[in-house]
Amino acid sequence: MIGRIFDIQRFSTHDGPGIRTTVFLKGCPLRCLWCHNPEGLSPDRQLSFSPEKCIGCGDCVAACPNRVHRLEPSGDGVVHVLERERCRLCGACAGACVSDALEMVGRDLSVAEVLREVLEDRAFYGPSGGGLTLSGGEPMLQFDFTAALLQAAKEQGLHCCLETSGFAPRGHFEALLGLVDLFLYDYKETDPERHIDYTGVPNDLILENLRGLHAWGAKIALRCPIIPGCNDREDHFAGIAVLAREMPKLEGIELVPFHPLGRGKVERLGMAVSDADAGQRGQTPRADWRGSALAASLPDAATLDRWAGWFAARGIRVQCPGGSRAVARCRPARAAMRIPG
Repeated sequence: MIGRIFDIQRFSTHDGPGIRTTVFLKGCPLRCLWCHNPEGLSPDRQLSFSPEKCIGCGDCVAACPNRVHRLEPSGDGVVHVLERERCRLCGACAGACVSDALEMVGRDLSVAEVLREVLEDRAFYGPSGGGLTLSGGEPMLQFDFTAALLQAAKEQGLHCCLETSGFAPRGHFEALLGLVDLFLYDYKETDPERHIDYTGVPNDLILENLRGLHAWGAKIALRCPIIPGCNDREDHFAGIAVLAREMPKLEGIELVPFHPLGRGKVERLGMAVSDADAGQRGQTPRADWRGSALAASLPDAATLDRWAGWFAARGIRVQCPGGSRAVARCRPARAAMRIPG
């Protein structure tokens, strides 16, 4: 069984309890305007280019069979011009690049290859309560590989987490009940129309799967990314509170503040839509992110305290990392969790 992976992050402490290895799978059915892992959106391999790392050696120019790269004089040096429309993603340029300015994003690996790397840190998992986390992208988009990797991990006695948007067939979640110890379940927007505007998909299937997992007795940590100017609204907070009361067996609720890590990634990947479409319903984040949700400001501690305080005043226990008083107001998290996209 082969899967397409864009990263394997070892010694991760923000993707579930304990020390973990997080495997990031390519491909996602959502197009969140604030996506912090845009390299996980497309199921295809991609070419990443970091101009600031380029030393102008010209090795990529010589290696590329499609004349994607050229060096043009600029002042006392040269500028690297990349014509992506010519690129066939062969990876020859990345293989020739000595400065890592060019990198191919996406590796095809077998279950055995991934598990071998995961098991290299096995000594840390037991004492810390850690293990394997599958993330993305959306792991459910590569369901057969995800199920096979989880099965292999459980056979090795590993604790397994699955980070998910919830946008997948209900049967997929039911099939994984015995293989996932903790679902890290994203809840992005209460209003159905806004959910489509912000993510490109409706939220009815997401809510159906969340309620199904809770009814089946699955362990779920609900994670709610809060993006200033998008979903930092009282009606959305009220929607989260409704879910908290409806599903008392949730392992925890985390308000996850926006962060800008996606900005540089969309630039390096050359991801772009027209100015007319940027920031509109269901559009991929663009390289010129300044007109999109990626331009949101990083919320300060006072803002995080205000968010946490809204829930505390209504008897809802949440975690809000980064706030100066949020931890005191909220119950300790059962799992330290990664910022979702």
